[in-house]
Amino acid sequence: MEGWDPNTKSTLTQIPLLTTKAGPRDGSAWTQRLKDEYRALIAYTQMNKSNDNDWFRICAANPEGTRWTGKCWYVHNLLKYEFDLQFDIPVTYPATAPELELPELDGKTQKMYRGGKICLTVHFKPLWAKNCPRFGIAHALCLGLAPWLAAEIPILVDSGMIKHKDDAASSNES
Repeated sequence: MEGWDPNTKSTLTQIPLLTTKAGPRDGSAWTQRLKDEYRALIAYTQMNKSNDNDWFRICAANPEGTRWTGKCWYVHNLLKYEFDLQFDIPVTYPATAPELELPELDGKTQKMYRGGKICLTVHFKPLWAKNCPRFGIAHALCLGLAPWLAAEIPILVDSGMIKHKDDAASSNES
């Protein structure tokens, strides 16, 4: 955590580390891992809300906890930009981080793979590998998606690649 800004370091230390090393194929151990994941996500969400930094909602989209969907948002120039968020838990999880997807941004930035999967290879994947199996979904959101949104959304807005929903609605009316 050397070289990290104090806010990121503080946030990360407040997200509980996970203790169960299990993936979707591991039966009851996976159930325990999901409980750990939910504990970390709840702690992260509560921390964000208490710091007036609420920026995502997700939940498991299937009973097995292998597909997750939700929304994430980023405020730029006092306007809120909201996006669908989805990801699957890889079969090799937790050794492999989930690939976070923002489908509506597919093809709008070079820092994205086909299907709207955000690029996390250079900065996040080595960090995930080093901290496996202690990192989970909350850590992927905190150290992967949050910095990606902060870096990419202002550029996409300023370049006109994405428009605020109010701007898009008013241009459709004229």
